[in-house]
Amino acid sequence: MGLLYLGIVLLVIIGLLALRRPLYQAILGGLTVTALLWKMPPAAWLRQTAAVFYNWSSLSVLVSLYLITYLQRMLEARIQIRLAQQDLNGVFHNRRVNAVGAPLFIGLLPSAAAMILCGDIVKEATDGYLKPNEQAFVTSWFRHIPESTLPTYAGVLLMANLAGVPLGSFMIQMIVPMLVLGVLGYFPYLHRLPKDPGTPRSKNRGEDALHLLCHLWTLLAILLLILVGKLSVVPAVAVVIVVAVFVYHFRPKELLPMLRSAFETKLLLNTFLVLVLKEFIAYTGVTGTLPDTLSALPIPAYLIFALLFFVGGIISGTNGIIALGTPLAFAAIQGGGTPLMVLLMCMCHAASQISPTHICLVVASDYFHVTLGELIRKTLPVALLFCVLMIGYYRLLLLI
Repeated sequence: MGLLYLGIVLLVIIGLLALRRPLYQAILGGLTVTALLWKMPPAAWLRQTAAVFYNWSSLSVLVSLYLITYLQRMLEARIQIRLAQQDLNGVFHNRRVNAVGAPLFIGLLPSAAAMILCGDIVKEATDGYLKPNEQAFVTSWFRHIPESTLPTYAGVLLMANLAGVPLGSFMIQMIVPMLVLGVLGYFPYLHRLPKDPGTPRSKNRGEDALHLLCHLWTLLAILLLILVGKLSVVPAVAVVIVVAVFVYHFRPKELLPMLRSAFETKLLLNTFLVLVLKEFIAYTGVTGTLPDTLSALPIPAYLIFALLFFVGGIISGTNGIIALGTPLAFAAIQGGGTPLMVLLMCMCHAASQISPTHICLVVASDYFHVTLGELIRKTLPVALLFCVLMIGYYRLLLLI
């Protein structure tokens, strides 16, 4: 019954989005239906909503969004993003590389707010050639390719730990899926872009490359603080903001207006409501019923768990289903090893690209002024094709 109820909740959200209602209205509809179907008492409503604020993993999403937006305002004031775009043109002289390279690089940052910085460069590279929903797809799809593989993301570390799979072995076998993700993201839209960025060819590519690093030093510094300094996203961004104040010689009268302009009400509200929805779903405990339900299906065990991770990833996000499903999968499929981890991580990745609880999709749709439903419709066929190809890749790995 729980899965039926959950299906109703998702249909309500999807239906409201299909009617072109704002995302906050769709999520509020889903929250209301969840509370009614599971007969949540008012105290539970308040407790699960408050959990977003006292659970740092949720609150940090909101704080990091604000801080990254503030940093973006600072970079805009000193035209650093535009200069970086010019440097990319000089180094590669290829509009398509600009549209792909920026999200891939910025995607190294484990923060939903990185979507904002990706959006700036993708928009600059594709304006006039791609529609807003296509721009949102390109930004979201390529920004998340590193997330499928790199140990800078909690999901990869968590699954590797639970599965007992060496990270080196996993990353090597993920090279093919990453290439497939790149190809699948390229051909629907990016092949339509002219290669010529419309600027003169660089006379000194080495100098342009050096300038690119200088104009993107804030992002490099955040990465180093996270990877080497072992800081989380919020303190890393906060440190870089403080340093940038002195590097770019900002005065108080410039910084104070940014405190207000960085508070993107629509973005923060939508993100908050999605976080509340995740808390409501966690309250229902419905994710825990998925293994028993799927185990009754007359299909091979690896397909059962592939389906479990795909459906669970859409419902509750990747980390939740990884924590729940990984021990079950590796207990049921003895000797699953690296190939099984690759398959399950690919299913999680595809699910995250079409999940209404995925914060990055909310940020991307808000940035390009499209509905979340439009972005998901663009992504769905590509994500499903990726799943089919990865099942074939898993079978191939077993033969090697």
